[in-house]
Amino acid sequence: MTTNRKLVSSLWTMIEPVLEADGIELVEVEYLLSGGSWTLRLYIDTPDGVTLDDCTTISRQVGAFLDAEDPIEQHYNLEVSSPGINRVVRKLSDFERFSGRRARIRTAHKIDGRKNFLGILRGTRDATVIIEVENSLMEINAENIEKAHLETPPDEILQQSLRKKALSMGG
Repeated sequence: MTTNRKLVSSLWTMIEPVLEADGIELVEVEYLLSGGSWTLRLYIDTPDGVTLDDCTTISRQVGAFLDAEDPIEQHYNLEVSSPGINRVVRKLSDFERFSGRRARIRTAHKIDGRKNFLGILRGTRDATVIIEVENSLMEINAENIEKAHLETPPDEILQQSLRKKALSMGG
């Protein structure tokens, strides 16, 4: 699996304004070589969540835009999906928005001898993410964050699923 950071950054810059005009948040962009073929994967979100129709509409819209702009040399497949329950947390505003939620953060450089942290997000201060790990607050410079995502415990996923099912059945 290979990724091209410069191309991903360029695609992000091109695609994000197109989506924002329709009130859609671009959560993540991946450009991956897997099994001999390239895939451009976009993760999108809205305040009300993402439906299959949203993904289809955005796929057509972004596909037409990319066909016209032609920023990618190789043949690729475009995939558009929701970020899922354990979504990526990338922007400082996301760390603030999901304050109080459990998250896993991997840093580029070690902090106190480690690079992986699991804890409760406690917001931000300037360009620093605050996470509560093992009953102590840690401050991680956003530049040092390699990857971060929400980590929803399985029992909470089950509870959410049961609530949705009860609501859909009128209960």
